[in-house]
Amino acid sequence: MKLDSTIAAVVTGAASGLGEATARHLASFGVRVGVLDLNEERGTRVAAEIDGTFARCDVTDDASVAAALAAVRAKHGIERILVNCAGIVAGKRTVSKDRETGALIAHDLGSFSKVIGINLIGSFRMIANSSVAMAALEPVTEDGGRGVIVNTASVAAEDGQIGQAAYSASKGGIVGLTLPVARDLASHGIRVMSIMPGIFHTPMFDQISEDYRKSLAMQVPFPQRLGNPREYASLVETICRNDYLNGTTIRLDGTIRLQPK
Repeated sequence: MKLDSTIAAVVTGAASGLGEATARHLASFGVRVGVLDLNEERGTRVAAEIDGTFARCDVTDDASVAAALAAVRAKHGIERILVNCAGIVAGKRTVSKDRETGALIAHDLGSFSKVIGINLIGSFRMIANSSVAMAALEPVTEDGGRGVIVNTASVAAEDGQIGQAAYSASKGGIVGLTLPVARDLASHGIRVMSIMPGIFHTPMFDQISEDYRKSLAMQVPFPQRLGNPREYASLVETICRNDYLNGTTIRLDGTIRLQPK
């Protein structure tokens, strides 16, 4: 697929981190980008800087997703690219000890469900709502391609650490749905890919000490540093342009393999 002003894209979680980098990168080719996020202040600013359109979107809510897509489609037309970057990180052991009483406590299902609801179900909600509209578009490639969907998994899908049961399960679910959804949508000319980022320098890392960031970077064999969100965005570009990439997940991690903790 060519990337130019004839193409519309929707990026969730686009107010910061991997999503913001992706929105900016796609816009640099002229792509009309819908910036979807809960953070209205940052999302509006990003959209203004890339000549895109911001829409507040809660990926756990059907009405919010429908309204956000309607808003950006009114400005840009139906998207041919969907990039799912919205997500949260949570850490809790399956069994932990209460600091005050010393009693053993089971992982609460509320927090587990929240992570699954945003990271996995939220991504699938976007996929379903976007692909049904993409499927009605005219093809834009010689092979009959109509669009492409890129999901964000994590190396935690394969290397889940202590306390990452919910997060790893949500990202493992992203990996697991990639092939069947790609097969589902093949007859409609829609490709589906996922990326498993390693440790990337996103805004949450700005809140930790420089020494800790360096220790994390030292765990990456090569290049020995945290990933740059622009490198994620560059891979999204490659996936969009290469029509033979479909139905698989790519690790983007500097060959890191996470240790138990």
